[in-house]
Amino acid sequence: MSEDRGGGDRTAHGGKGSQRGDAWSDRTGPDLPARGGDPARQERLRSINLELVFRRLVAAAEPVSRTELAAATGLTRPTITRIVDELITGRLVTETGTTPAGRAGRPRMGLQLSRSGPAGLGLDIRTDGLAACVVDLAGTVRHLAFAPLIDPEAPAVLDRLDRMATEAVEATAREGLTVVTATLAVPGPTDGGIVRTAPALGWRSVDAGALLEERIGHLGLVCAVDNEANLAARGERHAARRAASEAPGDFGGAESVEDFVYVSAGLDIGAGIILDGRPMRGSHGWGGELGHLTVDPDGKPCRCGARGCLQTYASIEAILGEEAVPAGVTPDAAVLARADAGDPETLAALEGAAHALGVALANALNLLDIDTVLLGGSYAVLSSWLLAGVEAEVNQRVLSAAWAPITVRPATLGPDAAAIGAAAMVVDWIGADPSAWLAAQR
Repeated sequence: MSEDRGGGDRTAHGGKGSQRGDAWSDRTGPDLPARGGDPARQERLRSINLELVFRRLVAAAEPVSRTELAAATGLTRPTITRIVDELITGRLVTETGTTPAGRAGRPRMGLQLSRSGPAGLGLDIRTDGLAACVVDLAGTVRHLAFAPLIDPEAPAVLDRLDRMATEAVEATAREGLTVVTATLAVPGPTDGGIVRTAPALGWRSVDAGALLEERIGHLGLVCAVDNEANLAARGERHAARRAASEAPGDFGGAESVEDFVYVSAGLDIGAGIILDGRPMRGSHGWGGELGHLTVDPDGKPCRCGARGCLQTYASIEAILGEEAVPAGVTPDAAVLARADAGDPETLAALEGAAHALGVALANALNLLDIDTVLLGGSYAVLSSWLLAGVEAEVNQRVLSAAWAPITVRPATLGPDAAAIGAAAMVVDWIGADPSAWLAAQR
């Protein structure tokens, strides 16, 4: 399994126009100047230093002073001052009073990512409908709206998302935000904007990137498409880093969750894998299809064409069985209501889902040597019915569990993780080359 350093293989530019892709790469801005001449070397050095400082600010759990930035990066104080001034002028960073008390020396002016500059838009296709989310650079959700999923055909879905995107951009513009990226979360593996397969939607080789650009091109956003579980895992990692503010660490921040498997149930079952703080997506970006891991070779037929996939035992559809969901009720709510009422078929289905999910996760954990599992999407909503069964299976089946017990817990962001993670990709995009953003603002 290969390491993903942001995902896609295409370039983007300055927040205007659109560019298809999966996630953002580490170098999504304009090409760096060629080596050779002094001006080129100077410009390259400036770009590298800008990226270094910006990434330090992204990783910080609390406001950072210029002095702390200089110590952490090894750059001189005049260089830090110049870079910070550029970042403030470009609306990427703001000053926020003094740094927290309790540090040696006199209080210093703190710096943090801006809540009034560029922002990202996340669009998500989920079990109970569609979602549109805007997140600012500081990671704060500034807009979150939902709409029902009526027609799963790709053109109809993207038409509705276009309207939601327009409403989100207009609403946040009134708050002074400039939405510059749009990332679509889809329940299936993607390749350069093409959704290879999404059985729950009936999609196969759908160029969702092109459809997205056709519809929201009028908004002038840089576009990307990625698997919902990958984006949800990114969202959880981002939330964990934001929440880490008490224990020791860089700039006083706590160690955040840097190694975990995020597993979600929605239209399909997927997993997002974070190792050493980075998403792992496989050679083609198709890793994490946990829903199609075989738990019974002679089991039920799956829509993917195989038999005995986890999807056929632990999806929301499998838990619901043949019973129809009442009008106006989400599938998650229907399962919860039946479980709370003590419906024996629902309780048995939840027990079977926990067993199958635990078996599948144990196989993954034995391969990856990870000891933390986050249950997201519909699993977060149903976690009180699933946790004990999943924990029992993984702690029985994972070899390392005898001396390092596996932690299984609900995801922090619940069903909104993919939409938030998709919107937060704006930080990765700007962080890949902040000098390109600053140049476009001049």
